[in-house]
Amino acid sequence: MPFTKIQTEKLSQSVVKQIEQLILRGILRPGERLPSERELSDRLGVSRPSLRDAVADLQDKGLLVSRAGAGIYVAEVLGSAFAPALVALFASHDEAVFDYISFRRDMEGLAAERAAKLASETDLMVVDAIFRKMEAAHAKRDPTDEATLDAEFHLSIIEASHNVIMLHMMRSMYDLLRQGVFYNRQMMFKNRTTRDVLLDQHRAINDGLQARNPVLARQAVEAHLTYVEKSLNEQVKSEKNEAIARQRFQHEQTR
Repeated sequence: MPFTKIQTEKLSQSVVKQIEQLILRGILRPGERLPSERELSDRLGVSRPSLRDAVADLQDKGLLVSRAGAGIYVAEVLGSAFAPALVALFASHDEAVFDYISFRRDMEGLAAERAAKLASETDLMVVDAIFRKMEAAHAKRDPTDEATLDAEFHLSIIEASHNVIMLHMMRSMYDLLRQGVFYNRQMMFKNRTTRDVLLDQHRAINDGLQARNPVLARQAVEAHLTYVEKSLNEQVKSEKNEAIARQRFQHEQTR
């Protein structure tokens, strides 16, 4: 008969599973510090020895790291998504920039469609709250906060799609974007007219999601990223033209 004896699970293994799930679902993020041992054991309702066993297990798995005198942190598990040589290759070729935008358009369009169907009310409240912060930041002359919230807005939609593979892959992609590997996101927000257009596009995405309309949400994301692609393409052409103009100017001065 296909029966086996029931095994009582060790408390430490229950802790391991809970922390693994929090990391998998993107609730605990790479680089995030865990509460102190005392606080965490109280929250989980387990003894410190059980907690230490769980932490040691998670460290062996490469999910947690200990920093001397600083505590326990979630490992930078996204850092291994792309090899350093590949990241350098991305950064040195314009082709990768436009492939990146194309990839985002496909993935984030799908994520918005899924979020419109599957997101909880709380998920949509998070998306809306971030958009409201974008509106507030839009009034500032310095675009830094608005550019940062732009990334948070898009990631909140991916989180609301409830697909953990997509979540971790896209977080990895956004991490490279934050590092300036693909393009300088801040440049998109420096022009006031462009900032106005981008805010309207994010508003359309948010409206589609809040209405739970998967078609409108996906179309709004795709229209937004098509605009980003067009703007970057124009920027690349402008920079090339400027480089040629400088050469002509330098040559003219030496004649």
